[in-house]
Amino acid sequence: MTLPLAFDILQSGVRLSLICAVVGLGCAFILIAVILRSSPGNERMRQISGAVQEGAKAYLNRQVMTISMIAVVIFVLLFFFKDHPTAFGFLIGAFCSLAAGYIGMRIAVLANARVTQAAASQTRAAALRVAFNGGAVTGLLVVGLALLAVGTFYHFTRNMIGNDLAVRSLVGLALGASLISVFARLGGGIYTKAADVGADLVGKIESGLEEDDPRNPATIADNVGDNVGDCAGMAADVFETYAVSLIGAILVGVLTVSNAPAAIVYPFVLGGISVLGAICGILFVNFGGGKPAGVLMGAVGMSALVSAILFWPATHQLFPNGVEIAGKLRSPTDLYFASLIGLLMTGIVVVITNYYTSMHYRPVQKIARASETGHATNIIAGLALGQHATALPVGFIGIAILLSYNFAGLYGIAVAVMAMLSMAGIIISLDAFGPITDNAGGIAVMSNLPKEVRQVTDELDAVGNTMKAVTKGYAIASAGLAALVLFGSYVEELKAHIMSNGQAFDFQFSLTEPKVIIGLFIGGLLPFIFTAFSMDAVGKAAGAVVREVRRQIQAKPGILTGADTPDYGTCVDIVTKAALREMIVPALLPLVFVILVAVIPQLGPVVLGGVLVGTIVTGLFVAIAMTSSGGAWDNAKKYIEEGHYGGKGSPAHAAAVTGDTVGDPYKDTAGPAINPMIKVVNIVAILIIPIFF
Repeated sequence: MTLPLAFDILQSGVRLSLICAVVGLGCAFILIAVILRSSPGNERMRQISGAVQEGAKAYLNRQVMTISMIAVVIFVLLFFFKDHPTAFGFLIGAFCSLAAGYIGMRIAVLANARVTQAAASQTRAAALRVAFNGGAVTGLLVVGLALLAVGTFYHFTRNMIGNDLAVRSLVGLALGASLISVFARLGGGIYTKAADVGADLVGKIESGLEEDDPRNPATIADNVGDNVGDCAGMAADVFETYAVSLIGAILVGVLTVSNAPAAIVYPFVLGGISVLGAICGILFVNFGGGKPAGVLMGAVGMSALVSAILFWPATHQLFPNGVEIAGKLRSPTDLYFASLIGLLMTGIVVVITNYYTSMHYRPVQKIARASETGHATNIIAGLALGQHATALPVGFIGIAILLSYNFAGLYGIAVAVMAMLSMAGIIISLDAFGPITDNAGGIAVMSNLPKEVRQVTDELDAVGNTMKAVTKGYAIASAGLAALVLFGSYVEELKAHIMSNGQAFDFQFSLTEPKVIIGLFIGGLLPFIFTAFSMDAVGKAAGAVVREVRRQIQAKPGILTGADTPDYGTCVDIVTKAALREMIVPALLPLVFVILVAVIPQLGPVVLGGVLVGTIVTGLFVAIAMTSSGGAWDNAKKYIEEGHYGGKGSPAHAAAVTGDTVGDPYKDTAGPAINPMIKVVNIVAILIIPIFF
């Protein structure tokens, strides 16, 4: 029975994965219906939630228009200078990346008041379920749309232009997803952190207002930012990482596996199975019990367990007799072990990031203790933690690369990456949980609900902060592995292109070659320039918010006593314009770097290969350090607010607020945006091989 089963899954594997994607999208719409049936609370709560919805919708509509103009230019260039399938793939990737973030954000802003109402009228567990289900909509949308987009595009183009050209045109889809993700990540990150920093500097430090105090003119912009940055931005980010990892695995399968269609089908099957695993994890949260952090981590474990169990028969049925990779026969068990490494890496990264960013462990408590001696020592402790936090993730990434390569060569690394990214459904559910609970707490304060309600939302928000940090660590670690696969694809694609033109492939990517060293320097520089522009953008936009909040308070002193109502709309408009204006330059940097290196004759493909590796290495370290520091600073502030080291209003609390303010653009703008930036560099390099070389 083995061969017929293998034949069946080989012929229908892609279609089965598409069915799983549709099932995932169906579950997302069921969750939407469940959320909408929940009570949105009293009139004041609905009014505040509506203001957040209006601001988020207005920003994303303008962002879509801005990005669309750039996307049209790139589409035209690809259409005339590359080929038509690649150009249309670019459009599909861009559209789905925007759609995943937009729909997820819309549901998040509908869920926030319902979480507040559940915390007020029901229990903490009920509030947890509503918030998680709101996040799960985004999680299922990301994996469902990514599988559906890549699978459908591949299925139709294969029938029209053949398998080899169809696979290569997938690079266009990857570029669309990645480039749009950089814009969404940067724009949303600049928006959310400019509003957050502006609200904190004037509201908390200068005026002594509480978090989300309705007297703060920037408070609505702050709540809008949580959604456009952490929901829409993160959804676009992981959508592109998922799609790029799937496409990278397919490309590596074509380039390195000898005449094995199963190597193309296998990544699709892994993705389809993990949609089912994500659904099991969502059910675990809805029907399980216990402390919020334990329940959410249990959902990750459940999803991984289901995937690990189902990967075994799928692998053995697709590769009953093994497969030849780079001239060496690999058994189905080898490939299965490579997929297990990806699942294990997800768990390892979650545990490590949780340790460095949760208030329950020593690193965050150490920052809180350092706050007792002032603002400077808080900053120093946070920066040091970020540097420390790079060691374990990078060490385990190295081990994962070594083991997965040992099992199945470059294709084994691609399989591990795909297995890791297949967990995105449940991981993104955790990430979107964060801004929903943050907004729920803001609505509780602005609606003057009892302190007991805010205690529930604060507890969920603290868990949400850790979950956001965990998911950023997951996205960055998976990006490092995915970028390595893309670099391997670049080398193989370059080799195939040169040899197809009848020339010998004599390029050497050796450390003894000066051009490679030059490329490493240029590539290593890019993440630093990119984050510098990103941080500058947040600083400029935040400065504009600070000036506006000060102006309003000076013009209407009654705002602080409650006699006058702040003008929330002006702050929202300022941040919207600033975010859209400031995101353009850093988002286009990776394109400019790659094309300049390719165009200059003295540099060329060898230097470009060095650029790719340099970007991966320094980008990985910078991103992990920034996101870890930022998450730890945030939770150190919350740890003090719980009553430690003097509690709210103490000198330690003032120092912790400063640290949190510095950490905001670290963890929510510059650090996470490195993830899609790395992928854009690698994808553009693959795409321009036949154009410039």
